[in-house]
Amino acid sequence: MRLHCAVLDDFQRVATEFADWSPLADRVDVVCHDTHFADEDALAAALADADIVVTLRERVPFPASLIARLPRLKLLIASGMRNSVIDYAAAEAHGVTVCGTASSSTPPVELTWALLLGLARGIVEESSALRAGGPWQSTVGADLHGRRLGLLGLGKIGGRVAQVGLAFGMQVSAWSRNLTKERADEVGVELAPSLPDLLRAGDFVSVHLALGDRTRGLLGPAELALLKPGAYLINTSRAAIVDQDALVAALHEGRIAGAGVDVFDTEPLPADHPMRTAPRLLATPHLGYVSRANYTTYYGQAVENIQAYLAGSPVRRLTGPS
Repeated sequence: MRLHCAVLDDFQRVATEFADWSPLADRVDVVCHDTHFADEDALAAALADADIVVTLRERVPFPASLIARLPRLKLLIASGMRNSVIDYAAAEAHGVTVCGTASSSTPPVELTWALLLGLARGIVEESSALRAGGPWQSTVGADLHGRRLGLLGLGKIGGRVAQVGLAFGMQVSAWSRNLTKERADEVGVELAPSLPDLLRAGDFVSVHLALGDRTRGLLGPAELALLKPGAYLINTSRAAIVDQDALVAALHEGRIAGAGVDVFDTEPLPADHPMRTAPRLLATPHLGYVSRANYTTYYGQAVENIQAYLAGSPVRRLTGPS
């Protein structure tokens, strides 16, 4: 009996280009979905015949209610080795093996700087004006050298963002609830005494925290009000860390100079979402981990995971939070 494999959210239609799926050809039929299923009913209908599902990052939740509606599902593969939107207990109860893949943190570091630099130098505005025959020079760029970069989080990604900031000659400080002076010293940055101190001092503030109970809504109206009028906020981490309504209000009211955002409360963004029309916003459609190298790893290792599962020896198994 041939197995059915569904690849979700293949928006660019490249899943079969970044890996060699031919080793599975004699046993597995692969179907790639290039549109996002907006609700559980649509997803359950699309995956009704799926024995294997490949999902990217944490874009699609797999709660117990959905897993129970997928009686054929036996193997769920997520890119990355951590996924907070899968109900692992439900997967185990229904006999579903969950596996992950390796994932590089380099692409989100690079995108963070693309957004920051794009904002600082008005790249989109100036390029659009030039191509449309508009004014020759209409913005005055914000300097990086000597300015302060405040980082919320100094883990793998935050630490590498800090190194780039230091290379630009920026003053770099960082804060998180568990950040120690030893870690800050290791990276070569200052440890901010508190979140308010970091926000008040930052010319550029970038979010690099994992989403959890303690970070959800961390930057609300009161926190955003602490930012300088000339400050820029960058979020390539998780949308729920920053109060979306408060951020949109701050942008419309000109209380901050701008924001660079790659993550949203609803993805893909609805056509009428206020983020689509907010001023002073440089936004990208969750491209943080979307790169050629990562896609080669994600889909290549997905094929390896399927082969290993079919051989009776699953690899890169995920069992939920430790």
